[in-house]
Amino acid sequence: MNILISSAGRRVSLVRAFQKELKTLYPEAKVFAADAKPELSAACQVADDHFGLPRLDKPDYLDELMAKCKKEGIRLIVPTIDTELLLLAENKHLLEDNGITALVATPEFVKKCRNKREIHRFFESKGVAVAKEYDKKDYKLPMFIKPCDGSRSVDTYLIRTKEDLTDYHFENEKLMFLEYLDHDFYEEFTCDLYFGKDNQLKCAVPRKRLEVRDGEVYKALTDNNTLVGYIKQHLGHIDGAVGCLTAQFFKHKNDDTKIYAIEINPRFGGGYPLSYLAGANFPKWIIQEYFLMESTPDKFDCWEDKLLMIRYDDEILVHGYTG
Repeated sequence: MNILISSAGRRVSLVRAFQKELKTLYPEAKVFAADAKPELSAACQVADDHFGLPRLDKPDYLDELMAKCKKEGIRLIVPTIDTELLLLAENKHLLEDNGITALVATPEFVKKCRNKREIHRFFESKGVAVAKEYDKKDYKLPMFIKPCDGSRSVDTYLIRTKEDLTDYHFENEKLMFLEYLDHDFYEEFTCDLYFGKDNQLKCAVPRKRLEVRDGEVYKALTDNNTLVGYIKQHLGHIDGAVGCLTAQFFKHKNDDTKIYAIEINPRFGGGYPLSYLAGANFPKWIIQEYFLMESTPDKFDCWEDKLLMIRYDDEILVHGYTG
């Protein structure tokens, strides 16, 4: 009943959460972590065991992954980065034929999430508002620019004057010119959503983003606000969605009817540990669903409101490292 956290990097808190919940039910089971350079991964150092894998763009990645999982008795893979999702989704049946389940959405939904224009169309089909995308010949300032396939806030720009624009912004077809949602009027929330095997939403935890560093939240607050009911109404069922989804919204500070969806990442987000510590126990529900075959009931009232998370840097020491 072993579990693998793939592309583990610095996801120490996520590894520890799965360790705690797995060992409660299966004391002898292990949580493995994998990374391209496990000796340099903090999460690999705290996992029960770890191993290296080729880079995701290498042709032998999948074969190596399956071989390692079969050797170590790993039955469940929990991915953590965007670039591995489609590969796992497209090979989900192959993995299952080898006794391994990848906790990932269908390829169709992963593709929508990986393309900001596609996910905007998805939101609109669900009756959820999104920031308007301007034609590059007809835009309104200020505006926000981001790539349609980006992540971690890379290649994003707040444009306040025409002088801020360059030829690169106009010539790069991936860059979207978007309506600017001013932080003076809107608050930004990342919502941890849990979807069962039946593609039904079981839990939603809005986290107010108070401080972000390198695209990952460092200060955040759980906030049981109107977003919970709004998400239940509009996103209560998503074809192909399973496990943890991380969705980003902007909500007007003074008008609860003004809610804009930004994006969805169909995986655990870096700030999920706050939701876990608040009581939204996604690792436990995953283990119950995929190992014990128990369905998850609605858990919308299981978590603590107004719980503040303040992160800080810590150290992992590896003795005898030779490089």
